[in-house]
Amino acid sequence: MLDMKWIREHADEVQRAADGKRIALNIGELLAADDERRRWMRETELLRETRNRASQTIGRLMQEGDREQAGKLRSETAQMLEQLHEAERRLAEAEQVWGQLMLRVPNIVSADTPWGESDADNVEMRRTGEPPAFEFEPRSHVVLGELHGLLDLARGVKTAGARHYYLRGAGVLLHRAVQQLALDLLLERGFMPLDVPLSVRHEAMMNTGFFPLGQDQSYKIEEEDRWLVGTSEVPLIAYYSNEVIDVSEPVKLAAASMCFRSEVGSAGRDVHGLYRVHQFAKVEQIILCEADFDVSERLLQEITANAEELLHLLELPYKVMAVCTGDMSQKTYKQFDIETWMPSRGAYGETHSSSNVADFQARRSNIRYRDADGKLRYCHTLNNTAVASPRILIPLLENHQEADGSIRIPQALRRYMGGMERLVPPAALTEPRMM
Repeated sequence: MLDMKWIREHADEVQRAADGKRIALNIGELLAADDERRRWMRETELLRETRNRASQTIGRLMQEGDREQAGKLRSETAQMLEQLHEAERRLAEAEQVWGQLMLRVPNIVSADTPWGESDADNVEMRRTGEPPAFEFEPRSHVVLGELHGLLDLARGVKTAGARHYYLRGAGVLLHRAVQQLALDLLLERGFMPLDVPLSVRHEAMMNTGFFPLGQDQSYKIEEEDRWLVGTSEVPLIAYYSNEVIDVSEPVKLAAASMCFRSEVGSAGRDVHGLYRVHQFAKVEQIILCEADFDVSERLLQEITANAEELLHLLELPYKVMAVCTGDMSQKTYKQFDIETWMPSRGAYGETHSSSNVADFQARRSNIRYRDADGKLRYCHTLNNTAVASPRILIPLLENHQEADGSIRIPQALRRYMGGMERLVPPAALTEPRMM
């Protein structure tokens, strides 16, 4: 959320951001709605003041024994009360219209954010590592997973429907290992871990900028004002809602949690195997800091570097992309995506995302701090996916496969895998397979 006074002074910039992010919003309509709201606010305040003065005068006349004059004034006040009720009704309507439009106002974007229509217009900043040059026909993560008994897609669909899965045996261990590696990395870098609620109130989703525009991507718990989170970013930010906090040093939080997304509108797109599923796990890193763009830019680079370090430890080739306006969410001021090489796709696929949200979430969530002058200000917030699994298992299995179907386990993961150095395909699977 942006400050209304600031929106008025920078209407063209806000409209440009809305257009760039493909958000249907007319800033002119918002300004007109705000004018209407303020008009009825002034009218209501004036009528309330008149009512209060009349009440005081009536009280004084009654004390003086002038009941006739008090009665006459009371009759005159009755008509004014009708006007007040009407003004209050009109104010409530105007505030509702204005409030709905305000919820669609996007964050502005940084000066160095590229402009474009979709992820095809994202700009590569750097790449690290080289895709492996296999001397054999590489297998997909689905084939490798089935060969090693690491996953069972058919039974996942049988049990829960499309885009659900079972991880099995060493697949579970890898899934847990990458999460623990990421969490340990963040602990070393000063992040405080939290175990967070996986269902939150509608207010928390709204305040963190995931509603109303992303509401169709979330699962609602019927008959309750609760929603399943698609990222622990929501409960981590909500942790400090309506508080004044100390950001003399940036507040760094991390969580490993399950996440849920409906993925409405993605039918037929990136749905093979484990790439786009309804249930997954993420290790998320969140930072709250002072409202200084130099500070939050430095921290954006820091959390992105943390994700890159994780990929170094997993020995995976990747590239960092500057995300364009058309691929950004409403709340985002500046964003980087990290794409990791996936041999089965013959391309890089998104595995991580870093965002500077500036004070957009803090305004909605009312998270403030006192600056050096003692003035209350809204914090800047930042977020990054340190790792998301099972998606990360796609490049992990595919890049480290060998000709005989074995899969080498990166050195950094072996301590979480009981010292296992590689996965060797069994000669035969003893458990009955679904036919």
